[in-house]
Amino acid sequence: MTTPRERIFEATYACIARYGIGKTSVEDAARQAKVSRATVYRYFPGGKDELIRETIAWEVARFFRRLADALAGIEDLPGLLEEALVFAHRAVEEHAVLQRVLATEPERLLPELTVEANRVLSLIKAFLRPYLEKEALGPDVDLDAAAEHVARMFLSHLAAQGSWDLTDRTEVRTLVRTQFLAGLS
Repeated sequence: MTTPRERIFEATYACIARYGIGKTSVEDAARQAKVSRATVYRYFPGGKDELIRETIAWEVARFFRRLADALAGIEDLPGLLEEALVFAHRAVEEHAVLQRVLATEPERLLPELTVEANRVLSLIKAFLRPYLEKEALGPDVDLDAAAEHVARMFLSHLAAQGSWDLTDRTEVRTLVRTQFLAGLS
């Protein structure tokens, strides 16, 4: 059973998919969630801005939960990073709502994603630490700095793949070994 807050997130997400960020209102989300406007404001006292910001954070968290599920059982760091890049790239490319909002309202979405990136960076670093602890890091390589480096590389390639083809597993393997993990051992 979903909580009222979860229903509001789902409803707001559906409204963003239908109307876009700019045209989604608190009233739309309340109607879609089958709750009163007062209920929405109880959970999101900052109104539309808070509702949109928190819905984006909710969807980012859902994305990373799906990613973590896809990586379950992978033991080695290079294999983990390779699979993470392939999965995440495909998921972003196939995310219809994200692609539509990026095409029509990037000025509304990108600032929110930038703020969310700081929170995500911390989560990725924490996720990577146990894998990095198993690696033979160089004597002058700090574990926290290594986690930060790899997490930032992942996020930067997810946001802009550059000249790398993230659908080609051979290229992804080369990218991980020559860019992500270079200098760590």
